[in-house]
Amino acid sequence: MAQSDSDDGMDEFMEKFKTQKYKNALNESNWEEEFEKVPMFMKTAPEEIDPLKNPDLACIQSIIHDDDRPPEEQAKSLKDEGNEYFKEKNYKKAIVAYTEGLKKNCSDSDLNAILYTNRAAAHFYLGNMRSALNDATAARKLKSDHIKAIIRGAQCCMELHNYAEALQWCDEGLRILPTEKKLQELRAKADKQKRAAERDARKAKAKVKKERTDRDALLTAVKERGIKLMPGQRQHRSSDSEEDDGAEGSAADMAELNLDGFSTQEATGAKVYLDEQGVLHWPVLFLYPEYRQTDFISAFCENSSFIDHLTVMFGEELPPWDTDKKYCPQNLQLFIEDHEKGHIYEVDVTKSLLSVLQHTRCSVKQGTPSFIILVKDSPFCKQFLSDEKVHLLK
Repeated sequence: MAQSDSDDGMDEFMEKFKTQKYKNALNESNWEEEFEKVPMFMKTAPEEIDPLKNPDLACIQSIIHDDDRPPEEQAKSLKDEGNEYFKEKNYKKAIVAYTEGLKKNCSDSDLNAILYTNRAAAHFYLGNMRSALNDATAARKLKSDHIKAIIRGAQCCMELHNYAEALQWCDEGLRILPTEKKLQELRAKADKQKRAAERDARKAKAKVKKERTDRDALLTAVKERGIKLMPGQRQHRSSDSEEDDGAEGSAADMAELNLDGFSTQEATGAKVYLDEQGVLHWPVLFLYPEYRQTDFISAFCENSSFIDHLTVMFGEELPPWDTDKKYCPQNLQLFIEDHEKGHIYEVDVTKSLLSVLQHTRCSVKQGTPSFIILVKDSPFCKQFLSDEKVHLLK
């Protein structure tokens, strides 16, 4: 069997001992003295250690007695260690090293300022903007003209979208060093972003104000017409508060709650709105229980009659689900449901939407008036109405 390369090498190495003695071997005559030079076998350590004569022992001693070095020396070593980690983009270990350096509490304020600034940089690249800003601030307290700390503080403020504070950092830095290009660029960017943010804030405030004005006008219009609103999906108030306010207060509160979230459950999200002429337009839902179908009108003018819409919806082209072709405008009956008593009332199709919504037994639920459509005298219509107490709406 052939021997491996490592075996051949070992044989060659061992062959040398037949012709020459191992240079670093212990001498038989003074092996005890030689053992005393090995740190592991020393019985007593020398009072003074020469790093040139005993490098291994000096290295071990520096590790064991590191705390005996001045705090400034220890902090500087940890700063250098952190810098090496930073160059390797190992920012977490860099933060640990810089933190240990700060814990030495050395009296060198410039060194501490550098440790804070370097740790701020590591935090910055990890995305810890608030921690980075805190470190930049701490560095400036120790060294007010530390440009690197000022630049880092301005950068953090930019990332945190605090443009006014970023401008302050830049202005303070430029007073110290007016030619600093990085601060000039940061200041220009911060000023631009601050103006844009203020403009957006003004627009948002104006939008909120307009929405509030429109909502109040809509609420007033609904109340003036005497239209009854039913609670939507919002939570009711506690019974105690209802008892305190009285029935009148509860009714007004109910209307206000529903208008705040006054939208249909349909995917369109249509809402009742008041046009420039002061006319209400409602999202309206038509239900066809015979075929389990629905129609949705996103903006039904309150002054329009039902027959106007039915004529368009069931004109020349009937819906595909009406296989018997019986849903013609002249054959249709409309009904509303009394949500409180469970009764249904027939609606005169020639009446306007407003006149129907103003009836005492009519109510709007979840912002969308809904109406049931049946074919007059059809078997399904007779069956559907046989279980209900039907009233003609007058």
